Amino acid sequence: MVTFVSPLQELYTVTCASAVFGYHGPDIPQHYDFQVCAERPGPVATTVGADLLVERGLEAMEEADTLLIAGWCGGPDVSVEVVEAVRAAHGRGTRIVAICSGVYLPAAAGLLDGRTAAIHWDLTADFARRFPRIRADKSVLYVDHRDVATAGASGTTIDLCLGQVRREHGAALAMRIGRQFSAPPHREGCQRQYPELPTAGPVPDSLAPLLDWITANLDRPLTIEDMAARTGMSPRTLSRHFVDQLGISPGRWLLDRRIASTRALLEETDLPIETIAKRVGLSSAVNLRRRFHNALDTTPASYRSSFRPTS
Repeated sequence: MVTFVSPLQELYTVTCASAVFGYHGPDIPQHYDFQVCAERPGPVATTVGADLLVERGLEAMEEADTLLIAGWCGGPDVSVEVVEAVRAAHGRGTRIVAICSGVYLPAAAGLLDGRTAAIHWDLTADFARRFPRIRADKSVLYVDHRDVATAGASGTTIDLCLGQVRREHGAALAMRIGRQFSAPPHREGCQRQYPELPTAGPVPDSLAPLLDWITANLDRPLTIEDMAARTGMSPRTLSRHFVDQLGISPGRWLLDRRIASTRALLEETDLPIETIAKRVGLSSAVNLRRRFHNALDTTPASYRSSFRPTS
């Protein structure tokens, strides 16, 4: 897995990708080799005022199974050499993942012609003017065509990267990796962008202990009062903290986590639906099926069959 960086580089995207695809200690299987490359090896200016020392050039793209193009603040202008390197990588079967302004690269390479691309809401007008053959969608978090994926905002990097891990190695591993940095549950690309709200990323320290406790007690019939009592806050104050810091209510966060755990159990086990419902705190198979369909527009049985066809 190779991440391409360019001046002025925003490091958040790079660190998010490394958090997902990098080393997680001896207890979590490592399926990816994370590297960074630039058009020219050497120091690359970043937005934090310190250079990023990059040892590899464009030749690193020749070895990449996945090439993540990290968004940068220097604008959409890119060299012909970089565009050709990205086009050649795609031709060899490399998966291209473009974040925020990084979408200009696969667009310039012609990889998105006739397709939809997720665009940051602030870049949509310029992108549409430059690339009229691409359907620019500023409303969704990301669009994944498998060979090329685009994300509108830097905060979506974790969602897109964890989505790739989930597809390639299962939901259980994706959840284990996400818990390393307390990432919220994986969001689907069709969810809408809300630029005025905080994006997904590392959980604020003030909420991390509570979220860990909730995750460890999913089988319990938790209420907002239970969560508030755990923190010593009033239910109203806790709800305000969730919305301010995570962009969603405590109830929505809890349901998202229960759906995520359901998906992992459907993928990784042959447990009956009724058993899974009790393990994730959804009380009954009927309730689980209803909640699952509302969240993913499919049934638990159909979802499981796509991952465990012989079960």
